[in-house]
Amino acid sequence: MKRKVHITEVVLRDANQSQIATRMPRSDFEDILETMDKAGYYSMEVWGGATFDSCLRYLDEDPWDRLRFIRSKVKNTKLQMLLRGQNILGYKHYSDDTVRAFVRKSVENGIDIIRIFDALNDPQNMATAIDECLKAGGHAQGSICYTISPIHTFESYVELGKTLEKMGCNSICIKDMAGIMSPQVCYDLVSALVKSVNLPIYVHSHSTTGLGPMTLMKAIEAGAAGIDTAISIFSGGTSHPATESLVYSLEEMGFDTGVNLKVCQKINDHFKPVQERFLKEGGLNPSVLTTKIEALNYQIPGGMLSNLISQLTAVDKLDRLDEVLVETPLVRKDMGYPPLVTPMSQMVGTQAVTNVLTGERYKLVSKEIKAYCRGEYGAPPAPISKELMEKALGDEKPFEGRYDDMIEPEIPGAKEYLGDLAESEEDVLSYVAFPQQAEKFLKDRREKKALKVSYSIQEVE
Repeated sequence: MKRKVHITEVVLRDANQSQIATRMPRSDFEDILETMDKAGYYSMEVWGGATFDSCLRYLDEDPWDRLRFIRSKVKNTKLQMLLRGQNILGYKHYSDDTVRAFVRKSVENGIDIIRIFDALNDPQNMATAIDECLKAGGHAQGSICYTISPIHTFESYVELGKTLEKMGCNSICIKDMAGIMSPQVCYDLVSALVKSVNLPIYVHSHSTTGLGPMTLMKAIEAGAAGIDTAISIFSGGTSHPATESLVYSLEEMGFDTGVNLKVCQKINDHFKPVQERFLKEGGLNPSVLTTKIEALNYQIPGGMLSNLISQLTAVDKLDRLDEVLVETPLVRKDMGYPPLVTPMSQMVGTQAVTNVLTGERYKLVSKEIKAYCRGEYGAPPAPISKELMEKALGDEKPFEGRYDDMIEPEIPGAKEYLGDLAESEEDVLSYVAFPQQAEKFLKDRREKKALKVSYSIQEVE
């Protein structure tokens, strides 16, 4: 009997986040959802990550409506999201009441699997989200963010896996956001986890360095339950290995993916003109489609690289990209080797850009990195450099203990502030997560509804 391998399709979340900075509107995929539901995927990653922010900030979409719409069309396939633990979908730590309400509402609105990670691999920062996911009836997938540094060891990853199992997780994901995990390391790590924990192991990697397809194949050989892939037109480069190629290869090797390649062809045909439009309009920079072997040194994830390119392009400084790539690992070292995953990737990347463009290291330090140095994101994996601590905090002492215990409940104040502008608990959560963007969206929505009523009255008269 063939061994079953789960395939998670990521084109609606991480693939478009990695290649087009999460700018894909609902109109680009709404007509293909029912077909995707017939492909035989184990799950579809459709929400979380940067999608929430992007909906409010760039796409003029309600992210909750987007999720409910997807759920209405995808009835047979599990829907999956990425959650940043205590950061939920934002870039700072939120209060426990916010984290619990957000997780609960995510499940209520259609999410089946929540992949929960912490940018510092700190289980304490994942505990509340895991607990609430389980209480809400969701599948809690605890994550191990893979990175390479003097303090991230093979043994430490296995111990984290054991901790996630004790916390009640339903499965574990090795999250290789930069595509730097070699095939052999992946084989060894998956094998060790399979032996050490009694949970299914999933592997997430990118094609940034060209290692992705080989790494995922070795993951399956080592006993992984499933892998993440992207439909081919949005695969490769900073994105993920192609769904069709992996399915074809695994089926030839005697595994059962359950994925229908004829349906995949229809899905790929649908997204071809979408990709062509982004290429034509400049939303997809061709540089993110190529293999970046340098990432083995820089460890820059696909989404981070596309954002760095976007930042530099916006100020007409793309010619300084190589300098930024060199500066990035230096900033990471100064910060105590945090894995380069959101929000750490944005923090490290933005600081590297600032250092290069100002011509002086830490002449300007972002408020997020100052908060990190104060301990507001948890304990760094290794000590922060003395130079950065002095530039960020001066004589201020960092916080000790669980910072989240100091955060007052955020939802009551948000409800009071919004008043009737918020029509649901979801609206309140949007505001708590992204106050400026959500308030503007909610006000614009109210104005549109008022105009619609006005037009309706005129038509009657």
